[in-house]
Amino acid sequence: MTPVEFGYAAAWRLVRALPRPVAAALFRAGADRAHRREAAAVRRLAGNLRRVVGPDMPAAEFDLLLRDAVRSYARYWMEMFRLPSLSHEQRLASFHLAGGEMLGANVAAGQGSVVALPHAGNWDAAGAWVAAQGWPLTTVAERLRPEGVYEQFVAARERLGMEIIPATGGDRPPFDVLVDRIGKGHVVPLLADRDLSARGVEVTFFGGRTRMPPGPALLALRTGAPLYVTTMWFEPDRAHGALDGPVPLPDPTAGSLDERVRLLTQEIADRLAAGIARHPQDWHMMQRLWLDDRPATDQPATDQPATERGRSGTTGPG
Repeated sequence: MTPVEFGYAAAWRLVRALPRPVAAALFRAGADRAHRREAAAVRRLAGNLRRVVGPDMPAAEFDLLLRDAVRSYARYWMEMFRLPSLSHEQRLASFHLAGGEMLGANVAAGQGSVVALPHAGNWDAAGAWVAAQGWPLTTVAERLRPEGVYEQFVAARERLGMEIIPATGGDRPPFDVLVDRIGKGHVVPLLADRDLSARGVEVTFFGGRTRMPPGPALLALRTGAPLYVTTMWFEPDRAHGALDGPVPLPDPTAGSLDERVRLLTQEIADRLAAGIARHPQDWHMMQRLWLDDRPATDQPATDQPATERGRSGTTGPG
């Protein structure tokens, strides 16, 4: 076992063993330290958040927003490590999804659903909540390195009732598996606000150009399954989400399949942006996103306008 694998394995055990208030205090202290030190990931998060709120937010107010965003990210990790130890009732109580009855009705009718998610709030708690409802859920996860870390996350999510398909290296192409699962009435959530390949669809997002994965749009168009876009955030009591949709699919006369995927991916981007703008402190985007961004080392953590800066997609939880 590598040191990284050992560290994650220890975290799974230790964080679950601590009382929640103690674990929460430790993770918040770590978040505040990272914020004060202006680590590279924090600087990147600052640049991304400045895109969301615009250049006019005062520096002091923006710094509080950035601090809260780092704390939110730490809270996600703390809750993720603790999720496998929760009872069925606790998993149901730890998340609230407005509009969740639409997914339930689809499952009851034997109809699959495609759900586009941002890297925000606690998407793992959302998946655990869906599985605890007794609704079949399948998603795709990026392979992590070292492999042992990836295996730890897959095992944890499978214990929560999720079916996890590897983005690469599986027995079948992941898209084919998802089409099959949609046909069997599964809920298929896909992280949709960042593309990890060079094949992403270029969209406009908070006024700038970026690429987003075509998977959610293509899956909905290929299968006809209802497509939802989700806003995710934290409240003091628990993680929350709200479904937006079903999103109208472009008419086949709107153009080629590629053009319809582009139109629908832009619609997904617009709806994701609306949700992120309502809860910017819970958006955990700590990677380069916009095509005109400079490297993270150039990103200030303070109040510099987007024009001066030149400014998780992942297809599954991770």
